[in-house]
Amino acid sequence: MEEILETCQYLSFTLGGELFALDISKVREVLDYTKITKVPRMPDFILGVINLRGSVVPVVDMRLKFDMAKGDKTVNTCIVIVEVLLEGETIALGALVDAVQEVFDIEPSQIEPPPRIGTKLKTEFIKGMGKKDEQFVIILNIDRIFSMEELSLTGAVDNEVS
Repeated sequence: MEEILETCQYLSFTLGGELFALDISKVREVLDYTKITKVPRMPDFILGVINLRGSVVPVVDMRLKFDMAKGDKTVNTCIVIVEVLLEGETIALGALVDAVQEVFDIEPSQIEPPPRIGTKLKTEFIKGMGKKDEQFVIILNIDRIFSMEELSLTGAVDNEVS
């Protein structure tokens, strides 16, 4: 687990009733749910792509990526555009979440290492467990959630070897 040494700001969001958070420096913007163009032969968790000001951005259903049940779209469903660092390259990605909550600060002393057992998520995705208003927050390391292999399927990553 990487150590978190300074107070950071996080964007919190919900998935299936659980509270998650991402380092705000990885978040480019939050979009209302928009039409997603399906792309054939993608992994189940990749819903397709959206056009973001002329760029093709793959959209991932975070519930499916985390082996949760597929959720219903609501007025709160949104797409968080994140920047993922993979093999030295920054890639824009849309993360479909149930609802965005807020941006909040958390002290490093309030963050504990992820549990070793009892979680459905692979713990390499998790930076740590924080607490916000007496509720646990799973702090994600967005760079470790996706592999280059998965993202090269979307066409968002140029997978030619030079």
